[in-house]
Amino acid sequence: MRSKHFLRNKVVTVTGASGSIGSALCRRIAKQKPKLLVLLDQDESGIFDIYEELKETCRVDYVIASIRELDVLFEVFKKYKPEYVFHCAALKHVSLMERWPDEARKTNIDGLNNVIDAAKLGDVKKFVFISTDKAVNPSCVMGETKKEGEKICMEANEDVFGRKVEFMVVRFGNVLASAGSVVEIWRKQIEENKPITITDKRMKRYTMGIYDAVELILQVAQYGDGGCKYALDMGDQLPILELAKTMVKLSGKDIKIRYIGCKSGEKLSEELYDKNSEKLIWFRNGIFQICQKDNT
Repeated sequence: MRSKHFLRNKVVTVTGASGSIGSALCRRIAKQKPKLLVLLDQDESGIFDIYEELKETCRVDYVIASIRELDVLFEVFKKYKPEYVFHCAALKHVSLMERWPDEARKTNIDGLNNVIDAAKLGDVKKFVFISTDKAVNPSCVMGETKKEGEKICMEANEDVFGRKVEFMVVRFGNVLASAGSVVEIWRKQIEENKPITITDKRMKRYTMGIYDAVELILQVAQYGDGGCKYALDMGDQLPILELAKTMVKLSGKDIKIRYIGCKSGEKLSEELYDKNSEKLIWFRNGIFQICQKDNT
């Protein structure tokens, strides 16, 4: 079920607006005819592209800035007074963040804190933080920063100057066809008639499409509660080898599969929730609420 036009005549800010998820989310929000859609990203070319695409659909403005710049964020939130904030900005590539952990923290932790601080001083009603299944029992720097980010958001729910800002979290699996995803890597390898590279034939992942990811975000923003985490029912994890074989078959080419070994920080399979401390409760439309277990 598609989310209703609850953002009509609302002021909305999307951080990381030029990324795969951010831009797809902006396209859906624009169709709801918000009062103003504010695109925030440090990627000048990416922002130009999405702004040009959406400027005839709804009233839209853009900010070229990094979420690491607290003073800039204060000015942005003071100027535009967003009511809904979708925080998509992050450094997400596992192998890169293993090499540059300080950069991961500066964006994924310090940057998140900056956006939260700006939101608390503004007119924000709901704040949706985009997390990942890699935050569950993390084995990589990116997952660790997302786990800490979830904790920060859960602790941010409090009365702010006599009003309530609702902070909530959505956990994603692997979003197929997003920038840097394995599907995009394989597509390029197939186009260049090169072998498809797989780290390990035992690798499994929860997978979802960009449409599912965007719909999850919007459903949670509309119906979710502050202080809660949410995830999509993605069924069983998909064997990556089977996905690779399917792509080769559909290409009609004689493409080989080459195994290259797991990268630093990678797991053979992911977890949607921590079975030791969390449980899933059915929420709505294929979405689960992730709750803490009652250990009393």
